[in-house]
Amino acid sequence: MSQGYAIELYFDPALENQVLKAWNVLARRQISTQLIEIESRPHITLYSSPFADISKLENIMKNFAAKQEPLPMSFSSIGSLPNENNVLFLAPTPTLSLLQFHSQLCDAMKKEGIEVGDEHRPDTWIPLCPVAEEVPKIRMPEAFTVLRDLKLPISGHAMDIGLVEYPPVHELFSFMLGNTAE
Repeated sequence: MSQGYAIELYFDPALENQVLKAWNVLARRQISTQLIEIESRPHITLYSSPFADISKLENIMKNFAAKQEPLPMSFSSIGSLPNENNVLFLAPTPTLSLLQFHSQLCDAMKKEGIEVGDEHRPDTWIPLCPVAEEVPKIRMPEAFTVLRDLKLPISGHAMDIGLVEYPPVHELFSFMLGNTAE
């Protein structure tokens, strides 16, 4: 995994704990411990880049978060991406509010001259919450079975956004949604 930066959307404690349960079950079964090892936190990635103007992003994110409200979130399905990282994820129901939230963040970044890559452009972005990375191909069916045993949907709210540097994951700052306090 190469070095980079990401803007991540974080959940309320109850929803975060539901996702952590999945991480822990997969770790106990020795299917995947990657997210735990890199010190990640349950999230949806809104943007990532190998480079970042940290002070510019901090200003954008602070102003953006102040204008938002906590976002209802429901993870209703599981999936996998067709790439070499063998990522398994929980997929949020793609509500209009989630898609608009992401699109408005991208617009705010574009206005400040920050390029949004293809993977995170509003018309191509796939919202997902990773629950396992680098799952051995032979263990994928077992991992899917474990995740199917979760009582989906799991619901809660997205409460804040943060900028992280990775790997390992190190949060540089975060802002509560709707928090206008300095």
